[in-house]
Amino acid sequence: MTKFDLCILGAGPAGYAAAMRANDLGKTVALVEAGRVGGTGLHSGALSSKTMWHLAMDYSRAGKADRGFDAGKIDVSYSSVMQSVQEAVSERRNLLCHQLTHLQSAGMELVRGRGRFTSTSTVQVDGEDGSREIHADKFLIATGSRPRVPEGITIDGKRIITSDHVEDLEDFPKSLVIVGSGVVGCEYATIFGHYDRTKIYMIDRRDRILPFEDEDVSARVSEAFESMGVTIHRSAKLQSLVATEDGVRYEVECDGKLKTFDVERALISIGRVPNFEGLDLHVAGVTCDARGGIAVKGTRTGIPNIFAAGDATTDTTNLALANVAELEGRYAVETMFGENPPPVDYRSMPTIMFLSPEVASVGLGEQQARERGIPHRVASIGNHLISRNIAMRNTDGFIKLLAAPDNTILGLRVVGPQASSCVQGIALLIELGGTIDDIARCAHPHPAVTEGVQECARLLLGRSILKPEFVDGVRLSAFSPEL
Repeated sequence: MTKFDLCILGAGPAGYAAAMRANDLGKTVALVEAGRVGGTGLHSGALSSKTMWHLAMDYSRAGKADRGFDAGKIDVSYSSVMQSVQEAVSERRNLLCHQLTHLQSAGMELVRGRGRFTSTSTVQVDGEDGSREIHADKFLIATGSRPRVPEGITIDGKRIITSDHVEDLEDFPKSLVIVGSGVVGCEYATIFGHYDRTKIYMIDRRDRILPFEDEDVSARVSEAFESMGVTIHRSAKLQSLVATEDGVRYEVECDGKLKTFDVERALISIGRVPNFEGLDLHVAGVTCDARGGIAVKGTRTGIPNIFAAGDATTDTTNLALANVAELEGRYAVETMFGENPPPVDYRSMPTIMFLSPEVASVGLGEQQARERGIPHRVASIGNHLISRNIAMRNTDGFIKLLAAPDNTILGLRVVGPQASSCVQGIALLIELGGTIDDIARCAHPHPAVTEGVQECARLLLGRSILKPEFVDGVRLSAFSPEL
């Protein structure tokens, strides 16, 4: 038996960040991982899919003829794209592994294999080199998540796939149906759509894609998809989806009719489920809740020395994001070793959707604020009014800022190029209780897309250089639950 201060199950975003934070505190750490270091934060997920997105956007941009040049016919091969993706993933993975190797002398050990609890203070790790028992004072469950698969559909990894299999494809599919219209499904629709090698269909059981987002955001992304030739089955119910000799056949019920389609591939993208099978949580007394994740308060389970972070947990935020997992991993370590950190503030968690156009958000959107009955004011500016967007020759999209009646910042939505550069400062202001006056008075670089955020704040304050009565693309509105 080997004794550690902390044993972490899973070396994805939450587990790796937790291990590094524990090292900062001088703790000995066993980091247990059966698969690849970095988890979905690198492989078949955050970094790999975002690399694919950037490459697809570069390809699309190079083919435009409105920039003073005409590149003509541009060749592309799926294998070459995937080689570039793997190079990016390898760079990051090698960095993570390099650190682990050099921290061995400081009590950090990467233990290869699958762990399972044998008590509240021990785990058994079964690997290719045999079994090993690890004893620790504290444990962190950070085993992440995997794609959800609906009943009645068999994933074969070739014709019917999940995001775990996209990188294994040999070529661009000639046709692809994407089941699900959430973030992941829309990201892959964007990627394949920009390469213009794949006829794409999307099955959306609701009346619009990205149903959790504001209607104007969803509408703008839908317009972009349709301009790329994507067919969206709205308010559709999938009746069957099966592999055939030549590809995939699916039946959907929409508009009161049953329709049948044949495609080459199907991508199942209906969310993710926590990974904790085989951990023998019951042996340690760790419980799950009705939503299927490990039950936690903050990052504490019901067992004093066992914590959980990242996608393996269930909480009210429902944010399966790498940055959230990292924050929770750090928070768990600081909590278990008595650092008394402030709670993770989920209100100010920024997110990016790698679509076309790019979408970034932080805080509340209009839809969320209305559903919660929160009074607010809204200012929205089209990107055609922002100098940086004009200079980029890309004025697609808009910026929208929400504020409470007392001018406290409630949220931001940015749709368009470099959207992600706008949200971090607003995230900090939301966490600090900042106001739109703080945005308006802060010096912004010029030209920058963040100036659109500033102009939204000035609109709400009545100080904007843009006068709504004379300029198209400016919107001011207010909501009160009493009205």
